[in-house]
Amino acid sequence: MKQDTLSLKVQQLESAFPERLVQLPDGSQVAWREAGDTDAEFAVVLLHGISSGSASWLDVARPLSDKVRVLAWDAPGYGISTPLAQPAPLDADYARSLARSLSVLGVRRCILVGHSLGALMAAKLACTDASGLVAQLVLISPAGGYGASAKAEQQAKVRQGRLASLAEKGVAGLAAVIDQRLVSAAAPEAVREWVRWNTARMQSPGYAQAVELLCGSDLGQATGRLPMPVQVWVGEHDVVTPPAACKAWAELLDAHYGTLAAAGHASPVEQPGEIVQRLAFLLDHSA
Repeated sequence: MKQDTLSLKVQQLESAFPERLVQLPDGSQVAWREAGDTDAEFAVVLLHGISSGSASWLDVARPLSDKVRVLAWDAPGYGISTPLAQPAPLDADYARSLARSLSVLGVRRCILVGHSLGALMAAKLACTDASGLVAQLVLISPAGGYGASAKAEQQAKVRQGRLASLAEKGVAGLAAVIDQRLVSAAAPEAVREWVRWNTARMQSPGYAQAVELLCGSDLGQATGRLPMPVQVWVGEHDVVTPPAACKAWAELLDAHYGTLAAAGHASPVEQPGEIVQRLAFLLDHSA
């Protein structure tokens, strides 16, 4: 993506999917991007992955905003959102911040979409909320987490590896090569540049906390606890959370499973049109 094209993309982001700050009762703040009818009580709520941010949903939010209110957060510790107070937060801590944010925003019911690490947060809220907030749950390339006791050895390895890479390379270093694993081999440079741009805006403390979430949480805990319809989607070329792993999660969670053609892990950036079509179908069939 040429610099002038990237600048236009950023301008489009600020005009079509602007940021707003939500102040929570505990004094913290959460940054959200919003499009569509800002007064609507029903919304599509989008949660990004560990190496991304709210802006990654731009090309999903823009077309959907003609049909519905669309909200995407910068998770605690990302962008200008306040980090969580816990040094090693779990999915429940993020879910609590999410629920409080949506209450302040006036969202009473939603289609909740979690991408990658965001799937852990989304699933936790969906299986613990008693208010009927989540009408449908969509997990895109879900991270399973390493919190299960059987994964203790992997947990330590993942934590050490990710934190060491952050210390050695910094956010800029991670961003410079992130597209090599997150998109398919055929992805154009414009897609790769937008993926790198989003990663480059991470904050080190927020990323470090998110590593703790990844290592300490377990998507399997949602088994049998999701009363709403659940979808699991994955890019057919995803090498981070491969299709076979995502299909296994779908079976465990009694979810509908589908693949996204010509997409790697960062499918909301690489194939946003396909995700828009699928979410629009869910909207037309939501209770």
